[in-house]
Amino acid sequence: MIEVLLPTDSLKNPQEKMEEYLANGCRLGWLIDPVNTQVHVYRPGPPVQLYENVPSLAGDPELPGFVLDLTPVWRP
Repeated sequence: MIEVLLPTDSLKNPQEKMEEYLANGCRLGWLIDPVNTQVHVYRPGPPVQLYENVPSLAGDPELPGFVLDLTPVWRP
């Protein structure tokens, strides 16, 4: 699951939605915050991982070989 925040969004509701997706069987969630150039990575079990200003994200092991290019997302 990928969710991209709008500049007017707060983090609270999307974070709750990501937790709900995990509770319903989702194995990987990316919450992308273009304003702060951050990605919150959700997986069942481990704590949420926060990445800042990364050029790309790999979907391994859930999505083998999939890489999301974030450079267009970070452009103003």
